[in-house]
Amino acid sequence: MKLITCEDVSFAYENNTVIRDLNFAVNSGDYLCVIGENGSGKSTLIKGLLKLKAPCKGNIIMDISLKSTEIGYLPQQADIQKDFPASVYEVVLSGCLNQCGIRPFYKNRERAIANENINRMGLKNIKNHCFRDLSGGQQQRVLLARALCATKKLLLLDEPVAGLDPVAAKDLYQLINDLNKDEKITIIMVSHDIHSAVEFASHILYIKEEHLFYGTTKEYLNSDIGDDFLRRMDYV
Repeated sequence: MKLITCEDVSFAYENNTVIRDLNFAVNSGDYLCVIGENGSGKSTLIKGLLKLKAPCKGNIIMDISLKSTEIGYLPQQADIQKDFPASVYEVVLSGCLNQCGIRPFYKNRERAIANENINRMGLKNIKNHCFRDLSGGQQQRVLLARALCATKKLLLLDEPVAGLDPVAAKDLYQLINDLNKDEKITIIMVSHDIHSAVEFASHILYIKEEHLFYGTTKEYLNSDIGDDFLRRMDYV
């Protein structure tokens, strides 16, 4: 089942086109990694998929079964997020806000979802710790648990391991892979880490203003454009 289809999608920033004529589809259960050099429009695309930015051309079509409020989102982490003065439980629980609607309080159902995702991410022992006192890897686990409170279908991740040490990055990648393989959550992830992209992702979207490649990871590895990019990134 196609969850998202992009047809000739372009985005503009300050009257300049930053992404041009993208065509790709994401099926339920896919693990799509979006790669490309800095400034190629990867984060802009994620904002478009979240309907935070409208395309200047083309259409982004979401399956009727997928509501915009049912998409989990892990953005690039800013310093202000790292210093957030709240407990792990409070941060994770805030991921249930969309489910509350206009209701100004959480019910037992939302609290149960938060606790489920805290346990899922191995955070039970630090549930009451202050978020800003955690390590970078722990903070990203908390934010991933928060994103999971919003969805059982689709996660959008924008450079989720940026700033993490190699061990923490590897652990987070494995968690994301387990969510995709074991729990069938569809993943769309922006990453500069081409090594992990080709290790875990089922599909690759390579953009550099325009759509340069879209297909399976195996097809990407066997393509001329993939071979060239990987060589320049010292992968082979």
